[in-house]
Amino acid sequence: MTPRDLGERDSVNRQGEGIPKIRLRGLRKAFGGKVVLDGVDLDVHAGRSMVILGGSGSGKSVTIKCILGLIEPDSGLIEIDGRDVSKLSRDERAQILDRTGMLFQNGALFDSLPVWENVCFKLLAQKRITRNAARDKAAEVLAQVGLAASVGDLSPSELSGGMQKRVALARAIAAQPDIIFFDEPTTGLDPIMGAVIDGLIVDCVKKLGATAFSITHDMASARRIGDDAAMIHKGRIVWTGPANALGDTGNAMVDQFARGEREGPIQMELRK
Repeated sequence: MTPRDLGERDSVNRQGEGIPKIRLRGLRKAFGGKVVLDGVDLDVHAGRSMVILGGSGSGKSVTIKCILGLIEPDSGLIEIDGRDVSKLSRDERAQILDRTGMLFQNGALFDSLPVWENVCFKLLAQKRITRNAARDKAAEVLAQVGLAASVGDLSPSELSGGMQKRVALARAIAAQPDIIFFDEPTTGLDPIMGAVIDGLIVDCVKKLGATAFSITHDMASARRIGDDAAMIHKGRIVWTGPANALGDTGNAMVDQFARGEREGPIQMELRK
């Protein structure tokens, strides 16, 4: 895709669909001699759920970390609501992060804190809520993910894997973010619990009117939670389209990955 093509596409996006909530152009990142991102171009529109697919080491997690500012890209553009994040002050970046939520792959709950403190951790840390009010807030948010208020007094170690994932989702939405990131949301769950978590994600995102950005290997999950999908391979976006088309996109690389086929354009690279 040429710079002119990108410019024309951007013009259509800005005029037809509005400024993307998240806009990536030419994003590059290498670690030593290993190039992980090699010119990522992607638009995520407000109120939409974008799912990024790709094999291990393809650059999915690094893309999220660059957007969140956890990793500094070597070059390229990251815009949120049309604002180049590289040109924002520390306070302005903090304001953007305040509007984001994150569901980590393994939950990342704090074992030393009861569930209710985990759920309201961000609100408490920023002194946006009192401890007494946080208990009520936690109960309210836990109800949204199908958990009783009594769960708030348990420790994470007393919860099943599915319950831990639901608590992590409650924490991700507690501050009512307008962008939520999901890192492999169904990892470690059985198919039924995975479907339950996906349904809760869809319900919570819609209730908030938030924009969702997810990475996953799970094709069933991708179809359930995604409006749009993109595939990253060798650090570049090789396809974007509707998530419900996965497995029948007409793109040999995407269809091979979605169907889990051994033969195709994607081949396992042997370490030299």
